[in-house]
Amino acid sequence: MRINDVREQFPALSQKVYGKPLVYFDNAATSQRLRTVVEKMENLAFGSNANIHRAIHKLASDATEEYESARDKVREYLNAGSREEIIFTSGTTASINLVAFSFGEAFIKEGDEIIVSESEHHSNIVPWQMLCQRKGANLKVLGINDNGQLKTEDLPSLITERTKLVAVTHVSNVLGLINPLKEIVNICHSMGCPVLADGAQGAVHEKVDVQDLDCDFYAFSGHKLYAATGTGVLYGKKHWLDKMVPYQGGGEMIATVRFSGTTYAPLPGKFEAGTQNLNATPALPVALDFLNSLKDSELQQETESVKEYLDEELRKRSEDHGLGTLHLFGVPHGTGKKIPLWSFAVEGAHHEDLALILDKMGIAVRSGQMCAEPLMDRFGVTGMLRVSLAPYNTMEEAEYFVKSLDKAISMLI
Repeated sequence: MRINDVREQFPALSQKVYGKPLVYFDNAATSQRLRTVVEKMENLAFGSNANIHRAIHKLASDATEEYESARDKVREYLNAGSREEIIFTSGTTASINLVAFSFGEAFIKEGDEIIVSESEHHSNIVPWQMLCQRKGANLKVLGINDNGQLKTEDLPSLITERTKLVAVTHVSNVLGLINPLKEIVNICHSMGCPVLADGAQGAVHEKVDVQDLDCDFYAFSGHKLYAATGTGVLYGKKHWLDKMVPYQGGGEMIATVRFSGTTYAPLPGKFEAGTQNLNATPALPVALDFLNSLKDSELQQETESVKEYLDEELRKRSEDHGLGTLHLFGVPHGTGKKIPLWSFAVEGAHHEDLALILDKMGIAVRSGQMCAEPLMDRFGVTGMLRVSLAPYNTMEEAEYFVKSLDKAISMLI
């Protein structure tokens, strides 16, 4: 497989923006949609559009089978121990909020502690703040160094007997750095503390084996890995999920309902109240099969060349000190690795202005705080420009971006 073979599976990439071919470099926010994912959703919507787990008629039976077979596929993809450990949600944010509420209600008391890192997305900060406010608990922060790497050496001293959970991103959505998740889990478990991993980027770029990582919770979204918006997954170890209270009440998550009291359904139903995303969630396996196909060695070599080219060009511009200097954030050192994602600021040019000019050139990038305001404060900037690639991005696009970026900078300074 080659990059052009991949591109053929994404109809949106053939469009033009302001009369120029679209260069979509905002994949960390939302990837483009696979043709086969859309076709699967269409087939489900027109062929078996009925509520799941309820009626006994053919359409409902088919819809239920599609939905539950998707759970089996996700279990296999993550190498989870059982299908009961796979909870379907609307995305990473919903998954983390579920844990923050349900784990919090079951295990967090006044004076307890939750640890997050300085490089977290707001979705892995705010739910824990809300939990701490609700329970009178304390939020503690694991810092990063000037390169953006987690100070994992500080973790043992941060964890106390009151620390009930550490929530950390697998891969930073701003810095692109792959955090040493397995090492973090080992440290935390050695001190009796469970770990939640925000896998919104990790599930896209890393091979995730939750049994090998040994994390207690892992959350990710479908819309970042070529599937539909409004789809997501929470993996949780069964022994935790069994003890956690339901996040929402309603249909499907019950065993019995009486005015005298209600009992809850066994896993995973306990955490899937109401009508689920029954046309989109069953399309997740299509995207996961596509992700597996990207392991093609020829394709990986080609995409790595694009990544290396952009990395070299951006680093080169970061070494040219003076007006117009590009400040690159999240440069790995030692054995550190990163995904094909770069965030930077340009001396003398506002990130929003750069993004607007690039947009007129047909290039879609992200600008602003990337839902990580504390990280912006850490580096003393109001925002950054972010470029994030997918396996459908070509060398020609990368070269065009570099030329366009230089032109945009020259227009502003």
